[in-house]
Amino acid sequence: MSSENSTSSCAFYDDAEKYWQHISPTVSGMLGGHADVHQVDIEGSNKFLTALFRQRANLGTERACDCGAGIGRITKTLLQKYFSVIDLVEQNEAFLDEARTNILKDSTKVGQFFCTGLQNFTPEPKTYDVIWCQWVLGHLTDDDLLAFFTRCKTGLRGNGILVVKENVTSNGDVDFDQEDSSVTRPAKLLKELIRKAGFNLIKETKQRQFPSDLYPVYMYAAAPSNPHAS
Repeated sequence: MSSENSTSSCAFYDDAEKYWQHISPTVSGMLGGHADVHQVDIEGSNKFLTALFRQRANLGTERACDCGAGIGRITKTLLQKYFSVIDLVEQNEAFLDEARTNILKDSTKVGQFFCTGLQNFTPEPKTYDVIWCQWVLGHLTDDDLLAFFTRCKTGLRGNGILVVKENVTSNGDVDFDQEDSSVTRPAKLLKELIRKAGFNLIKETKQRQFPSDLYPVYMYAAAPSNPHAS
């Protein structure tokens, strides 16, 4: 959604919040009923992150941020393998409660829990080695997504990286899902917003082995074009 007035933007966010309030705090709930893609998803992300560390020898492992973290699925099965501390950002309190009490209760690597939408989240400056955003950015308007990316740039450490893993449309159009109040953007628009926020794309990979009836999923890694300015 691009440049909406405040009334329609509020409805966009309110409708999404209402939708997720009725979703179970399970892997199936986080994946829209497609729990069968969980393992393939994590394997693809693991390969992407491993390759990124090979590509960026100076990429740190001190702290990561899991944006749109849900119940902590990605933190548990991916990020805590690489990073000493992971913060979670999620607007649904029930999901965060599940992460705290069940999914991540035995983890020694969980840092802070931020119960807020990404349109309202501001990372602490120069804090994160990696900010990981997956299957959540469709819940932001174009304007709010650009502003969020810009704040992410400030929140990264000197050699830090923004990672985006999202559905994309293959026809070049923006698809609106009325059920969960989200948009699926074409890859061209998503990459344009990343660049507008002051990033250079340094890696791009398509997720393999997903069912053919789902949207194509791409992973993007982006580094601030001028890291010393943030």
